Amino acid sequence: MKVNKKRIYIAGCGGMLGEAFYQVFSKDYELRCTDIDVNDDWLSYLDFRDYQLYKKDVEQFKPDYLFHLGAFTDLEYCETHVDDTYVTNTLAVENAVYIANKLNIPILYISTAGIYDGAKELYDDWDVPNPLGHYARSKYAGEVFVEKNANQYLTCRAGWMMGGGAKKDKKFVQKIMQQIKNGSKELFVVNDKLGTPTYTHDFANNVKALLEKEYWGLYNMVCGGVTGRLEVATELVNILNLEGEIKITAVDSSYWKKEYFADRPPSERLENKKLDLRKLNVMRDWKICLKEYLKDYYSDYL
Repeated sequence: MKVNKKRIYIAGCGGMLGEAFYQVFSKDYELRCTDIDVNDDWLSYLDFRDYQLYKKDVEQFKPDYLFHLGAFTDLEYCETHVDDTYVTNTLAVENAVYIANKLNIPILYISTAGIYDGAKELYDDWDVPNPLGHYARSKYAGEVFVEKNANQYLTCRAGWMMGGGAKKDKKFVQKIMQQIKNGSKELFVVNDKLGTPTYTHDFANNVKALLEKEYWGLYNMVCGGVTGRLEVATELVNILNLEGEIKITAVDSSYWKKEYFADRPPSERLENKKLDLRKLNVMRDWKICLKEYLKDYYSDYL
């Protein structure tokens, strides 16, 4: 007897997180994955900022769930393109909520550890955010709208994302790997930024665990082990066995102020308190994930 698979519409699926969601969910669910950047054969073109087109495409697919993944995540871009940021990161999320509510299906929204001001070193799921820049404000505004208006929702807060490899990773790990590939023998890494790495595959697996238990609501979802940028870079160089060849020099954030001028909290460390209490935390330690990530995605890179 053929079992009809449940259907998930994944909007903004072309990035590092979308790639992991496709891999994790495509086995057990029927997917429609869309993005403005069609960089894989399982993606179709859709700009979710166009409400009518977004609505029509989702309605035609008749999904059981709507996953809204896409956002501008480059903080400097968000500070210099403010209107574009709120249209993409906030208003499009409101549109997604309207669509999900009309179809009476749950919505998944991805939030960020960056919505805190860093006044504390560690934040649980119930700490009240205080966003600093336009990126953080736009994401928090989306979070608040989902919470107040979605009939059923899952909001998951990610930390420092890693995943997707050289093709899709626009974040810290790829930036370090690029420098090493370019022949850098010295890396200048900030020692005043604390956070929690988040491996895209663990994140997608944990979303799946919550979805299948129907535990709706808001969850912190980051890898285990609190750390900082300096420790991540050091661990990466050690995993690659390059500690004898590459020097890591600690600097404070002012060193990179020209390139990275947007406000960033001194600490974005999250703890998965609710996942722990529900005994559904499948996020592994960040060092284990980093090692797996480098092995699976960067074995032929350098």
